[in-house]
Amino acid sequence: MERFLPGTTLGLDDEAGSPEMRIKSLFLAGGLTLSQVASVTGLEPYTVQNWVKRGFLSPPQKKRYTLEQLCRLININLLRGILPLEESLHLMEYLNGDLADESDDLVADSQLYFLFVSLFDQVRSSEDLNNALDRLTADYSDPGTREKLRQVLRVMDLCWAANCLRAKAETIMQTL
Repeated sequence: MERFLPGTTLGLDDEAGSPEMRIKSLFLAGGLTLSQVASVTGLEPYTVQNWVKRGFLSPPQKKRYTLEQLCRLININLLRGILPLEESLHLMEYLNGDLADESDDLVADSQLYFLFVSLFDQVRSSEDLNNALDRLTADYSDPGTREKLRQVLRVMDLCWAANCLRAKAETIMQTL
């Protein structure tokens, strides 16, 4: 069974480099088009456009999406499989305030995603989760930001685990 980077359609392949390198390499030629964003996230293009229109992320510049916009979409996408869209958005707002205004963000969307992927790689038990959260958030000197980030990463981890369990249950159900 092929594994994917959480929230994306990108296969998880050790030989392809780190997840951060893989995603950042998509931007070597500049931003991504709507069809490229849709391909990476698995979202329909009209969904991405609707989320822009509703203010969940800023509009693309010259029809190109940035790394931050892609990561915002991926973060919401990996949560919405378990949480209702409104709760996924609330979680992003809890950490970064107004979604339409990136200037008030405590943690960049790309940083949040790459921290989550690191957490995803490291966590095997609840004790590991706390240790991994301690390591991953150690660089955040503001205790309020660090605690918010820990809570958001905890929710993201639980949502992704629930998503994986749901997919396994659906696979079993198809064989019955």
